[in-house]
Amino acid sequence: MEKTKGINRAQFLAGAAAVGVAGAVLPAGGAGAAGRGEAAGRGGLTRRGVVYTLVAGETPATEWSADRMRADLRTIRDDLHADTVDVTGDGVERLTATAAEAAELGLHIWLQPTLGDVPERDILDHLAETGRFAERLRRQGASVEFSVGCEFWLFVPGIIPGDTVFERIENLQNGTVDWAQMQRRLARFTAKAAALGRRVFHGRLSYASAPEIDNVDWNLFDVVGIDYYSYFPQRKDYVRELKQHLRWGKPVAITEFGTCTYRGAPEAGGMGWDIVDYGKTPPEIKGDPPPVRSERTQAAYLVDLLGVFESMNLYAAMVFEFLTADAPHRPDDPRHDLDMASYGIAKAIQDRPGDPDTGWHREPKEAFHAVARAYRRAGQRQ
Repeated sequence: MEKTKGINRAQFLAGAAAVGVAGAVLPAGGAGAAGRGEAAGRGGLTRRGVVYTLVAGETPATEWSADRMRADLRTIRDDLHADTVDVTGDGVERLTATAAEAAELGLHIWLQPTLGDVPERDILDHLAETGRFAERLRRQGASVEFSVGCEFWLFVPGIIPGDTVFERIENLQNGTVDWAQMQRRLARFTAKAAALGRRVFHGRLSYASAPEIDNVDWNLFDVVGIDYYSYFPQRKDYVRELKQHLRWGKPVAITEFGTCTYRGAPEAGGMGWDIVDYGKTPPEIKGDPPPVRSERTQAAYLVDLLGVFESMNLYAAMVFEFLTADAPHRPDDPRHDLDMASYGIAKAIQDRPGDPDTGWHREPKEAFHAVARAYRRAGQRQ
């Protein structure tokens, strides 16, 4: 889904944690080895990856490019030392081309269509077509898992009142949602998506949930998927919160985790992106004084969370996200440095700062290098 009013799909996913509604209630049960690593006696994460979001792009300069995608995936494999790429977004052609390239590079693929704000039938058709391609890749020997979607309550019309993600978020924040009715609608659509996913794809199936809102019956899936944006001063509190998801006795994948690029962003939880005033032209960072850019803050948070996930022997973790091209970095203009509100571990640098039609290139942030070191060390241990 393209940006509307300056906020993109990815940022609203991150915002789910701040809605302030009741969390999911999980059934009792033992965690078992399957809830942690895959292989007996194996320590740490099994899959270490990054989310690679596919959207149309706001301008010709930032629109999807096959050449750029190929270069990005090689960087993810060779420089970030990730073994997994979470290929997510909309547009079957973009999704399948990216997944095919990842397969050629030997990366493990977590393929996840996320079409939203269109009729339910269109969302399911988009899911089915993407899933059929994932199955073809699997039969050809690629390492691939399929996620039927992400936070359906947000993207699928009719679960929560509102024609757009903005209206649905507003209704949740205002408390104007019939919670029981919403949960019934969400469960119905999730079950329908899971059944369709099973028909078109015969490998491992999952779904990316917001645990604050989604009350998922994980019996429908093979892997428990969690979009995770919590902040605690001490690691033990992350462990305490995450342990509940092991109760299903299934592998747990952190399908998203991350923070923005300024001091205090981790403490803002899932609403770290909300520092930009998009009502101004050009959009600018809010606050007097504005937040202070800190790549070190972002890097430290990601490394801390990776340490937690490794210590718990979770199945997978995918850093959110590789790059947000429509939030360029302005090193000499902090008031318009939109990259501060980005979760990307790489930053977009415009050739002519402030010109949306100009060309651009990407550069790694401190978070990129920190994650790369962690992934390389973990890979050498296994």
